[in-house]
Parts: sequence; structure tokens; C-alpha cells
Amino acid sequence: MISKLRGVLDSTGPNWAVLDVNGVFYHVFCSARTLDEIQGVGQERTLITEMHVREDIMALYGFSTSSEHQWFQTLTSVQGVGMKVALAILSVASPDQMHAAVLSGDKTTFSAADGVGPKLATRLVNELKDKVKKLFGVNAGGGGVITDASPNSSMPAESVYQDAASALVNLGYKPFEVNQTLVQIKQKGEGADSVEVLIPLALRTLTKRA
Repeated sequence: MISKLRGVLDSTGPNWAVLDVNGVFYHVFCSARTLDEIQGVGQERTLITEMHVREDIMALYGFSTSSEHQWFQTLTSVQGVGMKVALAILSVASPDQMHAAVLSGDKTTFSAADGVGPKLATRLVNELKDKVKKLFGVNAGGGGVITDASPNSSMPAESVYQDAASALVNLGYKPFEVNQTLVQIKQKGEGADSVEVLIPLALRTLTKRA
């Protein structure tokens, strides 16, 4: 079992990366999020990996974070969700966004992924609710954008962040870039009590990255 790879990034494609580990080249399937985070051909990179072996194929799947890996395992536990579909979901939604979508019954987060129709999106929300509460609790982990704020919390209402995220994605920014930017804004304590204030803050960071 190969659980982690550390090597030089040799090349990447639409859903894969090749790592050169001491002269052995490993082809690893990855989400768009992971590919974006490890970009830099010729640089040393580390991937958490999971190997799947069937009669006709042996494949490695790689993840830049343990939370993404855990969500991959959680998603593939649902009937009808194979490895390809799980990676597609991970490419359009962050772990925090999926967590919030499951707890709120938001099917659109999952239906945005290639290969996920209305029926499968409904099954994901319904079947994952208990699993998500057991594995991740009722709050999104890792300081993410979507959290349960108490009435007395100094943090702005999470609906503001959700609305801002939706607006920024509609402007053409990638979901995981948007989520990372909003997380940074919250962690810096800049905060925002309205979408009109939050979006310009996020755009400054997103524009610098472009």
C-alpha cells in the first residue's frame, strides 16, 4: 500500500500528476484543487495517496490535504459515486463547502460536479448527513468559511460569506480559490458585515493571484 509520495513534480494533466520519486515515475489522479495547490513542475511535492486495485486496473489517487482525502473516502462510500465522480466533486467544492451542503441539504453544491445528476446529488445529501456529523461534527473544520456561529459571535453571519462565494464563482473564479480567499479574510480578522464589503476585499486577493 502506498500511502504517501514525495518527489519532484514531472508533469500534470486535466486530472492527473506525475511525480518522480527517485527515478520512479508515479501517475496519480488528482482533483483540480490538488493540482492547483501542487503546481510547479520541477519542484518537490508531497501527496497523500490511496491505491485502488481491480482486476483490470491499478490506480493511485492523490490529495494535497488529509481533509480532502477523508472526503474522498466519504464520497466513495455512497452508492453510485466512483473515484472519477468523487474527484469531480472535490474539484468544485472544498471540504468545508461540502460539509455545509450536507448539513443544510443543499444539493446544488454536488450537482455542479460533472457526472452528478439531481438523483445522485439528493442521495449524497441524504446518505452523508449522519456520516458527516459522526466524522466531522456539526461545524466545518479547519477554520473554513462555513461554520456555525453563535448569536453572540463576533464573526459576521455565514450567509454573507456564502453569498459572496456564490457571486465570486459567478464572476469566473474557481470555487476553491474563492474559498481559500474568504478563509484568509476571516482568519485575518478583517471581517465584513455585508456582501458589498466582502466582495471587494476578496477581489483584491484574487486579482493579485491571477
